[in-house]
Order: sequence, then structure tokens, then C-alpha cells
Amino acid sequence: MDIQPLKIDGAYVVTPRQFPDGRGVFMEGFRGDKLAEHLGHRMDVVQSNISVSSRGTVRGIHFADVPPSQAKYITVLSGSIIDFIVDIRVGSPTFGQWESVVLDTSERKAVYLAEGLGHAFCALEEDSTAMYLCSAPYTPEREHGINPLDTTVGLTLPDDIEPLLSPKDEAAPSLAQAEASGLLPRYDDCVRFYDSLRSA
Repeated sequence: MDIQPLKIDGAYVVTPRQFPDGRGVFMEGFRGDKLAEHLGHRMDVVQSNISVSSRGTVRGIHFADVPPSQAKYITVLSGSIIDFIVDIRVGSPTFGQWESVVLDTSERKAVYLAEGLGHAFCALEEDSTAMYLCSAPYTPEREHGINPLDTTVGLTLPDDIEPLLSPKDEAAPSLAQAEASGLLPRYDDCVRFYDSLRSA
């Protein structure tokens, strides 16, 4: 299993080693001990979510209050998605920037994003099935969103995709509006929280 950091602090791409034979393929989908070597702490997985999306579905940009927020480990079980990690931590050196990783059933990559980062994805195929391992349970009153089509953020979707959003995501504020209203996490608060996890 190869784990590499992305340019946004707290985000990683994970590429498993696959073992194919005449029966199919086997791989390790998640290794908490290997991930901990990079994070400095174990990811405490307390909830698993599965979403099935039609082609063009865009989910996000979602985030939760820090602490505890939600660290996420995302992979695809069928189909393919473009996964987006967005730095929405006010004061971060990469605030407002994003990275994307294609998750599919060929390379079977996964992405990890730390607490305080924004997450979104776009489904590239019908019935694309994503699985998320989460470090904290879903808590509606602590969950927030940013419109994934906000031109300031500028997520790049394929030209042949007609984005399909939920009413909640369509009504979500822009990054600037979320910052002005105090919704966004602060980078220094996130760093203190990461340090507390490492020292626990």
C-alpha cells in the first residue's frame, strides 16, 4: 500500500497493492497502522457511509465543525468518481485551493482528508458507489456545505457532465459567504486539534 501526501496539508492519496488471479483480485482497502505512520495518530473509524450516485451527481462541498469534525477515508466500490478535497480552513497556506483524484475500480485508490477539510465528488458513471470511513458520527447541527459550483472555488468537472445537485447543495453559500458568516473552520484550531489527536 502506497500512501502519498497531496499538496493540501492533511490530505493523502492511497494506492493499494492488488493481487489478481484466476478468481478475481484481493487487496487491503484500509490499513490504520500504515495511515497512522503518516498522520501521527490512528484514525478512529466510528461510522461507514455508502452512497450510490447516478452519472453527473455532485455531492458536496461538505464539512463539519472542528472539533470533532470528520476525517474521511473514501474509496469506490463500483463505477468511478472525481473526488475533490477543498481547503476551507481560514488561515491555511492553501486556503481556497483544491485537489482532485479519480477513484475507480481499476487502480482502486482511496483518499484521506483530515478534519476541517471540505469534501465533494462528481460521479462519472451510473450507479457509482462510494464508501466513506468516518472518524465521527454524522451530527446534522454541526454539518455545513459550500455550493460545489461556486466559481470562486472553481472545481473542474468534465465538459460532458451536467451537474445534478441536491436542493440543499444548490442552496449552500459560496466560499466567501461561508467565510463572512463565520461558518468555516480556522486553520489554527484544526492544527491544535490534530496535535491533540497525536498526543492522546
